[in-house]
Amino acid sequence: MQKKKASTKNTARVINEKPIILITNDDGVTAPGIAALVEVAKQFGTVVVVAPETPQSGMGHAITIGKPLRLNHVKLFQDVEAYQCSGTPVDCVKLAVDKVLHRKPDFCFSGINHGSNASVNVIYSGTMSAAMEASIEKIPAVGFSLMDYSFDADFSLAQQVVHDVIHKLLKGEIPKKGLYNVNIPKIAEQKYKGLKACRQADAKWSENFVERIDPTGKKYFWLTGEFNNLDKRKDTDVWALNHGYASIVPVQYDLTDYDLLSKMLGE
Repeated sequence: MQKKKASTKNTARVINEKPIILITNDDGVTAPGIAALVEVAKQFGTVVVVAPETPQSGMGHAITIGKPLRLNHVKLFQDVEAYQCSGTPVDCVKLAVDKVLHRKPDFCFSGINHGSNASVNVIYSGTMSAAMEASIEKIPAVGFSLMDYSFDADFSLAQQVVHDVIHKLLKGEIPKKGLYNVNIPKIAEQKYKGLKACRQADAKWSENFVERIDPTGKKYFWLTGEFNNLDKRKDTDVWALNHGYASIVPVQYDLTDYDLLSKMLGE
């Protein structure tokens, strides 16, 4: 009796197949931060990039409805398949899974963002929303952000942190079934104290809308604001970042307030 031939697909998974790593961001596919992330991630697996063609900071979990999305192949990273998408960071993840990879990747890494996504910033962040969309699809995901808004930011320390986090994920030192918000301080490498697991600080933005007049005489407003940390305890991401640590906060998309729910149910 002839033996049944083993599935090629299953065999490929057995022979130490490298993980498929999806990379995206919200600063756009040409941002230096995503290039820095790709450089590190490709040491650990096969990288595919699907990122917005233009900056999408502050887009949160927005998706494109009512107009078509464009997806174009680009040659921006050496030996890495890459695409630019006309939509939001969340659109990028959705399209990557459905039309580019045709399956769920083993990991999704978003960033490295130019600027902080610590504390309440996680709500507004396109970087973290892309990672969250991956998590909704049960894909282990991490959003990386460097607290430097400059286009010419030095990503050396950030790459060190990214390497450390990916290594810990692959070794199981950080649970793979999770969604993580990682922020890196803007400090010299010799002053870096390490990666610190934290909770999200209680903070908020105090907005100020500057009123101006355009050339046609019509009024418009320009958003500015100040970040106010309301949480002075030492177990938060803001505290860690202010004291030389990179912060890693496990987050989730379930917004249920379980304490209030228990009270409503009389438990």
